[in-house]
Amino acid sequence: MTAVSARWVLPVNGAPVAGGWVSVANGRVAEVGDGSAPAGARDFGDTVLVPGLINAHTHLELSWMAGRVPPQVSMDAWIRTMMGIRRVGPAGGDGEIAAAMRDALASATTTGTVLIGDISNSLASVSVLAEAGVAATIFHEILGLHPIDAKALVLDAHQRLRAVHECTGAPVHRCAVVAHAPYSTSPKLFREIAARHVGPAPLAVHLAESNEEMEFLRTGQGPIREMLEALGVWTGTWTPPGSHPVRYLRDLGYLQPGTLLVHGVHFTADDLDDARAAEAVVVTCPRSNVWVGGGVPPIARFYASGVDVAIGTDSLTSVDSLNLFDELAAMRRLAPEVDAARLLESATRVGAEALGYTRDYGTISTGKLAKFVAVQLPSGLMRGGDVEEYLVSGVPASSVSLVDLTAP
Repeated sequence: MTAVSARWVLPVNGAPVAGGWVSVANGRVAEVGDGSAPAGARDFGDTVLVPGLINAHTHLELSWMAGRVPPQVSMDAWIRTMMGIRRVGPAGGDGEIAAAMRDALASATTTGTVLIGDISNSLASVSVLAEAGVAATIFHEILGLHPIDAKALVLDAHQRLRAVHECTGAPVHRCAVVAHAPYSTSPKLFREIAARHVGPAPLAVHLAESNEEMEFLRTGQGPIREMLEALGVWTGTWTPPGSHPVRYLRDLGYLQPGTLLVHGVHFTADDLDDARAAEAVVVTCPRSNVWVGGGVPPIARFYASGVDVAIGTDSLTSVDSLNLFDELAAMRRLAPEVDAARLLESATRVGAEALGYTRDYGTISTGKLAKFVAVQLPSGLMRGGDVEEYLVSGVPASSVSLVDLTAP
């Protein structure tokens, strides 16, 4: 058994502990206490220990495009720019893609991320995550607005995912085949994915990310339609649902308990009610939403609705870092009325539950893996609420370190 202590311990499932300590046995938390630490405890001094952070939505395989896709005023313009660059590919080929993923993953883990929800079309990220020993839920994303054989497409995706997962032998990974978005995925394909889904990894989908998407779902017209025509994937056979996006997924059988509804920038009160009733999870990525021209997510309304809220960074094509503390700071600026404790809960406990890792991550409590984040604190933070507020208000990356006590 070993132990660590700090000025504050923030377990998330309880109040901040002043002068707290954590004992660890066999790589898992044995006890959280205050007062005199166990003999031989490692003292982290003027820091706060928090659970490892959970990035519930990113695209590691797009990391090679960092700095190449500038911010746009509309979602369709951003997609056109991104797809043009992606279709050409990097000069260094697969080697450059893999190296960029490794660098991006390293930057995420050094700023406290211990679990990732990664969207992958190519499955190239699976081996990178396995090599790094980083826990992840892999969402193998497929799309097709007019697939000839939806059943065959989904079965093939499951087979690819199973083969890659077995090849890497990564026991820390969970996997699911998921749809991209309503404007890129046919109703038949949505139904087929949902019908063949088996947990514990949830379904996920990009939803209500932009005004252009909402117009397309209502009318089948507008910039998204024009973009699909320009990309050569529009045949004119898709019929717009004309309904609320969350209700549309419900009618297709895709809205299941735990489904991750990523973005939700343009969710109405009805959408949020439907999401809450279905026990779905909203994954918000505010920095990316602004970058791609999607708009500003209604963070405060998300929380007021009672729906579970997790946090993602999205990819380096639409943010300048995979640092969850940067995302928390953006959320604090957009929603100053939301309690800091609730924001931190979204970055830890809710994210772990959303990705299916409740047993191992999300809180500093008995039985959880002993992976913590130590954040250096300025002087004068005498109350737990002050510490929580500090953590969501812009923590310098240089003050963050990962504490991993899981190794034998």
